Amino acid sequence: MNALQFETPGKVNIIKVDVPSIKPNEVLLKVHYIGICGTDLSTFRGLNPLVQYPVIPGHEISAEIVEVGSQVPAHITTGQLATANPYTHCGKCPSCKRRRYNACQYNETMGVQRGGAMQEYIILPWEKLLINEKLNKEQLALVEPLSVGFHAVARGTVTDIDTVLVIGCGMIGAGAIIRAALRGARVIAVDLDDHKLAIAKKLGAKHTINAGKDDLPECLRTITAGQGPDVVIEAVGSPATYVTAIEQVAFTGRVVYIGYAKNEVAFSTKLFVQKELDIRGSRNALPEDFVAVMNYMESGKLPLEDLITSKLAPAAVGQAMQDWSARPGEVIKLFVDFSK
Repeated sequence: MNALQFETPGKVNIIKVDVPSIKPNEVLLKVHYIGICGTDLSTFRGLNPLVQYPVIPGHEISAEIVEVGSQVPAHITTGQLATANPYTHCGKCPSCKRRRYNACQYNETMGVQRGGAMQEYIILPWEKLLINEKLNKEQLALVEPLSVGFHAVARGTVTDIDTVLVIGCGMIGAGAIIRAALRGARVIAVDLDDHKLAIAKKLGAKHTINAGKDDLPECLRTITAGQGPDVVIEAVGSPATYVTAIEQVAFTGRVVYIGYAKNEVAFSTKLFVQKELDIRGSRNALPEDFVAVMNYMESGKLPLEDLITSKLAPAAVGQAMQDWSARPGEVIKLFVDFSK
């Protein structure tokens, strides 16, 4: 079967691999769509320190069950559509003991620390499946990235009395906007791209700010009557936005970081103490975040056509990655189509 491989930074190949055989507790899945995420872009650029090349990327999965092992529960059958939780957990580290499996010390995410899903067939333990026959193939491939944003909102303990600033309106930021709005918060979305900001409005943002054109601090002073946002969710991963989150959040506010800054960040640590801030990381997602995303999608409110930038044949991925690397602001979500 065909698989897509990042051989070295900047080099993408289509390779031949064997169709895997299942164990009694596993299922064989025919892949339909795999989303390409910001982590995959970092891997393509050679900026992901967790990856060893060559690697098959991909962990945003839409697939169909084609074979089940002898020990798989009877409610899991061939023909069902599914997505999957692509993370592992050890069950023994401090995170796992606290039931925060998403942040397992020894986690291995598909397509990062271990082989990914960008191939025609994949095998998974049945426990990792998320079956939902109310959602279509495109929706299922968006569950994982949106769940990361949903989890960040949970980390920020967002409620209906909060004003939430989301910095970055890609897929992860989109998830944060949706979840914060669902919780009744007033959401302010910030990005450099007007098209993404227009989509953020559709997703539930009350206010939008183009940080490349507008005076962000002044806009926030006006919107929040000088108070600042109660919660800032950083979904970009740049030193500038890391600092902006600390500077703009309200006194005694909460800052949630999702994105990895690739370079060191210099903070004025006085603000940590002076504002008595809660500064929190947010990694991956928990099973309940996946369920919350699917429940939201079942409502039919997700503007699917706005979020999918394009669908690609595997052979077109190399050029698409080069284009995305050159103009990262123009892409929300790329799908690789393995269904044909």
